[in-house]
Amino acid sequence: MAGAQRIYKQKIRATKTLEKVFRAMELIAASRIGKARDRALGQDPYTQALTKSIATVAIHAHADHPLVKERTDTNKAIVFVVTSDRGMAGAYSSSVLREAERLVNDLKEQGKEPVLYVSGRRGASYFRFRDIPVVRAWTGESDKPSDETSSEIAEEFLTRFLADAEDGGVAELYMIFTKFVSMVTQNVEVRRMLPLQVVDGEAEADTSVEDEPLYEYEPSAQKVFDELLPMYVGQRIHSVMLMSAASELAARQQAMHSATENAGDLIDRYTRLANNARQAEITTEITEIISGADSLGKS
Repeated sequence: MAGAQRIYKQKIRATKTLEKVFRAMELIAASRIGKARDRALGQDPYTQALTKSIATVAIHAHADHPLVKERTDTNKAIVFVVTSDRGMAGAYSSSVLREAERLVNDLKEQGKEPVLYVSGRRGASYFRFRDIPVVRAWTGESDKPSDETSSEIAEEFLTRFLADAEDGGVAELYMIFTKFVSMVTQNVEVRRMLPLQVVDGEAEADTSVEDEPLYEYEPSAQKVFDELLPMYVGQRIHSVMLMSAASELAARQQAMHSATENAGDLIDRYTRLANNARQAEITTEITEIISGADSLGKS
């Protein structure tokens, strides 16, 4: 019995240490989620204004930019998977990777050739372990993406989409990420970024063409349109990265909160078992003393 009591006390000490770690990680995520959420949701007004600007210019320009044209000279499609650098975030990364596998299989069934790009160490190690080639991986900034990294990613994708087929050009760009809805809800989404389809802006522009003011574009509406489209692509990619960062921190906070509560329940259980073992040990000792006293009295 003494051995069982000692084992339970060791388990209690180890679980208390883990509980402190989980609690600390929960507090760190909670302290950062507010700023990450504001950054993610704060991009929406800018994106909407940029979309409306593109739709307005498109009225006066010919929408024949390469970024809005369907390509038929190549069957390659970029699949950009946004995961986390660290674990302890529940099913955040695994949900994205599961959706990435489904998309890759669907593209192959359609006769297309997926080209993988990854953000986050979890995704990079996942594909490396399965010997699935990844063209490039960005790591170290999954929970706080910088403007420089987002611009680098956008430039890489734009270059490949505009390149010739023999130079590695691609026909489509898909992004798989986690959209931040609320602190308790984050949804995995698959979004086709290229070729562009500015549906909302164009619909709004079509219904209010008569109400649109007249603009003079310098040097021309087509030039302005051609300059706005790459900015729009870069902004959408940056918005996706910020949305994923907020989702990662929210998922980590929830996971660590649950882990802290489970550790507390486990400590209570081990404490109860240790007390039972101690009571059993005391009962055994008392029984042995009484038996020895009876033996001495009879002798």
